[in-house]
Amino acid sequence: MQIIYLILAIVGFALPYSQFIPFLADNGWNLSLFLSQLFVNQASSAVALDLFTSSFVFWIFVFKEGTKLQMKFLWVYVVVNLIIGLSCALPLFLGMRLSKLKTQLLSEAT
Repeated sequence: MQIIYLILAIVGFALPYSQFIPFLADNGWNLSLFLSQLFVNQASSAVALDLFTSSFVFWIFVFKEGTKLQMKFLWVYVVVNLIIGLSCALPLFLGMRLSKLKTQLLSEAT
C-alpha cells in the first residue's frame, strides 16, 4: 500500500499542476483572477467548496491521528495541502501513517 500511496501522491501533484502551471504562465500570480475563475459558476463553486471543506476535515484528521501515533512534522501535510492540494497531501499522509503503524508494530513485536 505504501507504494500505491506514493504513486497517488505523485499523480495528485501532477494532475492539478498540469492545469495550474499553464494558468501561472498566462496570468502570473493573479490571485483575484484565480478565485474569480474558481467561482465562475455554481458547478465550479460546488467543487471548490467541497474541496475546502474536505481540506479542513483532512487537517483535523492529520492532527488528531498524527498526534495519536506520535508522528512528527504534521504541519508539513497542511502546507502540502495548501501549496499542492489535497490530492497530493492525503495519500502522502496516509503513506507516512502506514509507515508509522508498521514501525510501531515491529517495535511491539520485539
